[in-house]
Amino acid sequence: MATLPAPVTMDKLVSLCKRRGFVFQSSEIYGGFNGVWDHGPLGAELRNNIKRAWWEDYVYKRTDIVGLDSAILANPAVWQASGHLENFTDPLVECRNCHNRFRADQIDLTRNCTVCGKFDWTDIKQFNTMFKTFVGPVEEEASVAYLRPETCQAIFVNFRLVQGAMRKKLPFGIAQIGKAFRNEITTGNFIFRLRELEQMELEYFVRPDQADAAFEELLGINVEWLVNHGVRRSKLDLYEHPEGARAHYSRRTVDIMYDFPFGKSELQGVANRGDFDLTQHAKASGRDLDYFDDETNEKVTPYVIEPSIGVDRSSLVFMLEAYDEEADKDGVRTVMRFHPRLAPVKAAVLPLVKKDAALVALSHEVFASLRGEMLVLYDESGAVGRRYRRQDEIGTPYCITVDSQSLEDRTVTIRDRDSMQQVRFPVEGIRDEINRRLRLPWTRPD
Repeated sequence: MATLPAPVTMDKLVSLCKRRGFVFQSSEIYGGFNGVWDHGPLGAELRNNIKRAWWEDYVYKRTDIVGLDSAILANPAVWQASGHLENFTDPLVECRNCHNRFRADQIDLTRNCTVCGKFDWTDIKQFNTMFKTFVGPVEEEASVAYLRPETCQAIFVNFRLVQGAMRKKLPFGIAQIGKAFRNEITTGNFIFRLRELEQMELEYFVRPDQADAAFEELLGINVEWLVNHGVRRSKLDLYEHPEGARAHYSRRTVDIMYDFPFGKSELQGVANRGDFDLTQHAKASGRDLDYFDDETNEKVTPYVIEPSIGVDRSSLVFMLEAYDEEADKDGVRTVMRFHPRLAPVKAAVLPLVKKDAALVALSHEVFASLRGEMLVLYDESGAVGRRYRRQDEIGTPYCITVDSQSLEDRTVTIRDRDSMQQVRFPVEGIRDEINRRLRLPWTRPD
């Protein structure tokens, strides 16, 4: 009996990502650039599908949430009022011998340096992780600006504008997907911790007396969203930040933790930010950011519940969860069992014999009927079994094979990635059938 392969490791996943076009090291031909990664053709599709699924579920399917797309640069007064210039810091320590720098809360300072083996640490100091730049042709203090370290502040600054334009009543939310930049002291674990990242954030505005209930509801919704898209519940845990260890704005924070190959760490955070942000920006700007209730004629400074998740970190988790190896007669079959909604390629068209002109022509007809609505690949190179394996390795849910019977009755076989079962289906309805299958509820195979 064949022995089951070992669980996925980061090395296996990184190798697959490079080989199959999910993730590349940025500037690789120049030796790379620490903490920055490029997303290849399949990685770009995976990220787009994650963002599309999140936006559809949190914005399109709800009537109480609207979207925003704000600028990366902002008036520096935003970051002063929000507390970022003072508080967006990490503890920094340096080895005096080799001059490598580390986050003090991520290493054991009672032991020798892990790089040079010496024991000679500097005192810990706070390092602001915001990227500073200059606006205009002169680099002077008056032209200083910052690349945003998170997307949420623009939501608070635009709160009244969005609320008025969309005529929203409490409770309601504003969602945003966008790039953020953090000058991390140490990066690592592939795309887990980056200097350039992308966030999916929701700021949900509620009356103060509704904040606790809204927090619990949104925490549950976010855990459920991850599970519904293929993350095993057993791999998730909840970590409640104790008082005194929370961010300066937080009244309560719960991290959704994931059991990575390198240990448990944060996948997503849900925070009760109270009225901190709206109050701070109102004071600093002199503008009224309260909500006025027309029905009760009262002003309310809403509390804010914030679920925040990174596109990069979630894509890493979805890839780790999808990665599977199973022993078969040919050795090891590697399968990326993505939720079909997230899979980069939705279907592949495979002519059984590439030298048969009629069969190839019908294959191109099928291929053309599917293109435009989804990403579909055409592959005629090599034995069909090998082509199946290539599609399995990138997570393609369905392979459509055109064979000799197809020329007789205009039916093709649809092979399911997870079960490997094949059924015949008419060419004329193939697009509708693949779309129907993609919309079906999906459960991660055990």
